[in-house]
Amino acid sequence: MIEFLDDARLEQTAVVANSEMNRERRLPAYRRELGFDPVEWLTDRPSPQRWLDIGCGSGRALSEASRSLSGRCEIIGLDLVGYFAEPSDTGVDLVTGSVLAWAPNIAVDLITAVHVLHYVGDKLAALTRMASWLTPDGRLVASFDATSVRGADGAPIGAPFIAALRDNGFQYDAKRHRLTRTGPSTPRWEFHYLGADAHAGPNYTGQDSVTSHYTGTMSRPSSTSIPVTR
Repeated sequence: MIEFLDDARLEQTAVVANSEMNRERRLPAYRRELGFDPVEWLTDRPSPQRWLDIGCGSGRALSEASRSLSGRCEIIGLDLVGYFAEPSDTGVDLVTGSVLAWAPNIAVDLITAVHVLHYVGDKLAALTRMASWLTPDGRLVASFDATSVRGADGAPIGAPFIAALRDNGFQYDAKRHRLTRTGPSTPRWEFHYLGADAHAGPNYTGQDSVTSHYTGTMSRPSSTSIPVTR
């Protein structure tokens, strides 16, 4: 029988405190995993821009980006563990916190999340919050494994979940394990969160990960989103 953990207990487990997956990722890895160059994308837009990177690890890649952007962009790095390198640039704000608890006080133009949602319990709540933080033409790009969203029996929800993503304005590339959207919204999900399994084993990355379990009997209330100034 699966032991479902709430998010507070999950965040204390060894798999969520994984220090190997994101710690020292540099900008070339961001380009590879996200499928575009965030620095180039931000440079092509009118300044000032705001970039929120969720699961930023040491924050070194953000310092690299700050140097390239030369003050055109406010950069925020959010990480649950908070093992940050000393930031060498102004314009990089490194925050220790959870995507399920922390929120920006103003809308952001770009949200990235490289291999971090693999370790979040209520993934749908995280997507709801992230979607609500975007500017009208803001972009969200995240590593995502749709098979990690499962029912009470442990089986992937599959096609109904993919349809729910599409209905809520997300695009999912199953081959590249990449989730994207443009513009803000408050998604509605016909799933109720049961808890997370921290013993699900490796996902497509080869690293241990977390599966998130839901029933399909209740709409996700809009209170999971956090209003931000746009």
